[in-house]
Amino acid sequence: MQSLVIFASGAGSNAAAIISHFKNNGKAKVALIVSNKADAGVLEIAKKEEIPFLIIDKKTFQETLLLEQLKDTKPSLIVLAGFLWKIPAAIIHEFGRRIINIHPALLPSYGGKGMYGHHVHHAVLVAKDGESGITIHYVNEVYDEGNIILQARCKVDANDSADELAKRIHKLEHFYYPRVIEHLLSDQG
Repeated sequence: MQSLVIFASGAGSNAAAIISHFKNNGKAKVALIVSNKADAGVLEIAKKEEIPFLIIDKKTFQETLLLEQLKDTKPSLIVLAGFLWKIPAAIIHEFGRRIINIHPALLPSYGGKGMYGHHVHHAVLVAKDGESGITIHYVNEVYDEGNIILQARCKVDANDSADELAKRIHKLEHFYYPRVIEHLLSDQG
């Protein structure tokens, strides 16, 4: 069975959608969850689902020990699901086109360091864009600049709040991310 490693910093709603998707179809399993926050909600999901997890700090993140742990896990894909740190070059070079990310906007707009969650949705609303969406892309050495795998769009209403827009974006994320992961895994299989 193919395995996934999920990197997440927050509540873990995308991680939960991915875990549920593959639990239901049996085509892959989440072998490890890595987080940079000891109080991240995603760790509660890991405990509930009995998935091993690792809490890292900035120093650990740069060490070869993490790279070795990832190699030992033998992930088919490393999936960033709301993980806010830039992935070290050593991990990118080792896993190449097996690291993907989801961004809550239509890249190349509203990408880069500091552009996540409500910051992105607020920027879209301030710009009065008529649409927003998600971008699933490969990870490279530059924030949000890896090759795009898929984009999905939604309408932005003139009266939207950042929270309202976030809800529509989450629906797109939870639907598309597990399916794109499944597709990428089938290409590897």
